[in-house]
Amino acid sequence: MSLTYEKGFGFEGEMKERGIGLIFIISAPSGTGKTTLVREVIHRLPGLQFSVSFTTRLPRPDERDGMDYHFVSHSAFQKMVERNEFLEWAEVLGNRYGTPRPDFKKMELEGLDLILDIDTQGAKKVTKEIAQPVMIYLLPPCLRVLRERLINRGVDSLERVKFRLSHARKDMEEAYGYHYVIVNDTLEDALEKLKSIIIAERCRKGKNEILEANMKQWEEKDG
Repeated sequence: MSLTYEKGFGFEGEMKERGIGLIFIISAPSGTGKTTLVREVIHRLPGLQFSVSFTTRLPRPDERDGMDYHFVSHSAFQKMVERNEFLEWAEVLGNRYGTPRPDFKKMELEGLDLILDIDTQGAKKVTKEIAQPVMIYLLPPCLRVLRERLINRGVDSLERVKFRLSHARKDMEEAYGYHYVIVNDTLEDALEKLKSIIIAERCRKGKNEILEANMKQWEEKDG
């Protein structure tokens, strides 16, 4: 079955300009370019918001509190855990990371979709808390390129890079359980694929609203 839009009604444009309360989970091995891709798609596609996670680790030189992460103490993080304020949380390499619970009513009222940047284990926990999130896995072109990216960004020791590469091999096996897989070979290609997925999912969830609005306008037009 296909839907035909009559030129001038503008419903396709609405799907590009406005979110409808969707949750997009994006997972990837460290160093794949996930952060850059997420920033770009939010910049280019309206109606998207990034879910800023909480962490107990120290910020890197290029990271800003409240933008990249909410940097908090171990005691503050523990209190949030006790108040059940996280969708999911985990400890990675001695530091804690947590995804805050979204306000779905606010998202729908403001026309927003939310992007969660979490690992595969966190994604499994989120699927138990939220109905039908859209799961997208980002792959590097190959492990050689991933190794180069990890080394070139200069934040990990060679020993830590080896650990991340070993973990990446196992992590990629989880991608079979995701709805979509994108290979981040070039930023522009990966970005276009991600935009297409988001718009398609908006159209899929919003199809009833689109049909009802079209039919109403057809009736008004035909008199």
